[in-house]
This record gives sequence, C-alpha cells and structure tokens, in this order.
Amino acid sequence: MFVTVEGVEGAGKSTLMDLLARALESRGIPFLRTREPGGCGLGASLRPLLLDVSSTLDSRAELFLFLADRAQHVSETIRPALARGAWVLCDRYADSTIAYQGYGRGMDVERLQALNDYATGGLWPDMTLLLDLPVETGLARARARNGREGLTQSEGRFEAEELAFHQRIRSGFLARAARWPERFCVLNAALSPQMLYKQALKALGLSD
Repeated sequence: MFVTVEGVEGAGKSTLMDLLARALESRGIPFLRTREPGGCGLGASLRPLLLDVSSTLDSRAELFLFLADRAQHVSETIRPALARGAWVLCDRYADSTIAYQGYGRGMDVERLQALNDYATGGLWPDMTLLLDLPVETGLARARARNGREGLTQSEGRFEAEELAFHQRIRSGFLARAARWPERFCVLNAALSPQMLYKQALKALGLSD
C-alpha cells in the first residue's frame, strides 16, 4: 500500500504522519516512512538547494531537481519497500510538483503529469490524503513552526512566496482531487489533529 500525504504549507502533514506511523506499528503492519525531498541519498543532498531561502533557482531547474530526486527515491527507497510487502507513507510526492510547479509556477500541467509519470516509472499512490485548509492559516502555522525549530532560513523558501502563489497551489491540489477521486481523500485540516487522524484511519481502512 503506497500512501502519500499532501497539502499546502502548514497543513499538518508531519503530525498526521507521526500518528499514522504509530497506528501501523501498533497493528504490526510493516511500513516505511519517507519524504520528498530527502527520502534517499540524492534527495538529502538536494533538499538544501530546493528549500533554503537563499537559493535562487530557475523554475525549470527547480522542476528537474525535484524530478531527479523522485526518480532516485522511487528506485532506491519506495519500490524496494513495496516489493517486500511494506506500506509506504510518503510526505509529498508527484502531486506536489504538479501543484507547486504547475499551478503555482504556471508550467503546463499535462506536461508535468507526463514528466512525473516518466520519472516514477508510472508509480502513483494507492491513496493520497490531501489535507486542505485556507492558505492564510497554513502559512501562519508553517512560519511559526519554522521559527520555533530554527528552519526559517534553511527550509522556508516556499513559505516566503506570495499569498497568491499558495492560493494557486491549493486550487491545484483540489483540481487534482476532483480529477482522480478514486485516489484522493480530501480531509479538513482545520480539524484537531486527533479528528484528522480518525478520518485518515477510516480512509485507509484502519479504523478500530
């Protein structure tokens, strides 16, 4: 089972991932928790380039760095885990690239769909949990978190973008959910973490 968790900045992905990992562990289900960028050796090297506020990347360079990370991540980390029967929980995947670089940066969405299909060898999630909430709320959360954890410079590049950029991203995620309703489960990320977790468990067929 390949599960991705997506959403705008500050939607609560990491908190939900923590709770889902505990749920799988308590049920004795083998799993791998990973993220993009950074879920493989190459991704760990690319993450600072992609997320540091001081990075001045051309939008096409940004795209191809994400795609390079994804191709290696799938080959090195995700496919081997799925092959041995483990669940994979991934914080961001191809839908983020299409939402951010497509809807956010204005690149051709269908071209990005094809490029991601090629980079992943056609591997798309079995289930995508989309955490949706107003971008103003998410950005406030994300910036506060970065401040607490000292990540404002090192991982705050996207949080520093203008509000309209993030609004386009939210619209992009929702457009993808409407296009592939059999894969996406849209969750209200304004709910408490525990309520969000219960809804995610139900979507994954793990409810008690």
